[in-house]
Amino acid sequence: MKKDSITTQKAFLFLCIILSIFLSIYIQGCGIIPGNEKISPLHTEAFETVNQCLSYNDPTVRVNAIEVVAMTNQLNFMPKVNNLLQDEYVPVRFAAALAVGDLRYIQAQKMINQLLKDNDINVVIGASYAMVRFGNNEYLEIIRQTATDSDPIIRANSALLLGKLGDRYSLNLLHQMLQDPDDKVGYQAAEAIAMMRDESIYEKLWSMLISAYADVRVIGIRAMGDLGTKRAEDALLSMLDDPVPEVRLAAAEQLGKLNNKSGESQVLEILQKNITLNMDYQARQQINILVALAIGQIKSPELMKYLPQLMKNESIYVRLAAAKAVFQCRIR
Repeated sequence: MKKDSITTQKAFLFLCIILSIFLSIYIQGCGIIPGNEKISPLHTEAFETVNQCLSYNDPTVRVNAIEVVAMTNQLNFMPKVNNLLQDEYVPVRFAAALAVGDLRYIQAQKMINQLLKDNDINVVIGASYAMVRFGNNEYLEIIRQTATDSDPIIRANSALLLGKLGDRYSLNLLHQMLQDPDDKVGYQAAEAIAMMRDESIYEKLWSMLISAYADVRVIGIRAMGDLGTKRAEDALLSMLDDPVPEVRLAAAEQLGKLNNKSGESQVLEILQKNITLNMDYQARQQINILVALAIGQIKSPELMKYLPQLMKNESIYVRLAAAKAVFQCRIR
């Protein structure tokens, strides 16, 4: 009797050990605990920042937060993004629909189906994008049809979505959109073509890089990063000498995306010289956002050590960009 009792106890203890091991593996697999590591305060701060921004009273902040969730694959936030599909502001609903599509968050399909009947065309094509990402390619035609809409914002968004979907059957349409009377539509069409790695757009992008306007150069830089060819990379390297710091930072970010860390010294120089000291709030904010975005792509230890101070910045936009960088650098 005593022997049976000891055997039973051993069996029970063995079962408990097995269950403990299984539970540990399950928890790690679900991302609740990253191995035996503790979540760092910086990662926690980044997580809390994004969570706060998804509920922020400014809809522009909510839009940016949704984009961070989508671009860094933060599935933990998708139930909250799902709720934002019902937001009162069109840009928020549009961004949420794109995030659902980007991450193929099929749990939101019921709400996406409702957005296909939204009273704003931008939201309808955003929902159509999600449906295509779910495998329903018939909704692609809805996006194509809006490329000739009378509203330039709708045309630009149509170009964006065709590029994100890599719809090469729409290349001729996108090339026609390069001649759009509204510049933002033409620039968005150029970037969409670049997303498809169509080398024929290189000359157009180069003309943007030599524009007299710094903001146009930045758009061209972003598109060159999307193109991602050797010629595009060489063009980006040349932009590291631009006299405007915002342009240099944008080039450093896109080079980082191409696994080229040549822009690290430019970012460090801007940080170490503290060039924002005598700038007004808006200019200082813009520089710090671009610095954070560049760090997130370059991911060098020398740059990453600046993320804690950026996470404490006075601007919610800078903190959000820094949170994105923390996720991209996989700081746990």
